[in-house]
Amino acid sequence: MKKKIHPDYHKIKVLMTDGSHFETMSTWGKEGETLKLDIDPKSHAAWTGGKQKILDKGRVSKFNKKFKNLTAIKSK
Repeated sequence: MKKKIHPDYHKIKVLMTDGSHFETMSTWGKEGETLKLDIDPKSHAAWTGGKQKILDKGRVSKFNKKFKNLTAIKSK
């Protein structure tokens, strides 16, 4: 096996959407960093039986603000 081609495998902290966290081993980031999840099994519809919690991260409000004066043009 070739040496120095494999990524570093270390402990990280994973922060769930509800604020809970756990430690795991990963190649993501650096030792001790925190991976903050936007979607996880506690909030995604695939795991909650269709009862998805909507966590507005500002994208919807940003879209509405940008296009608030846009009106649909009706054709005759």
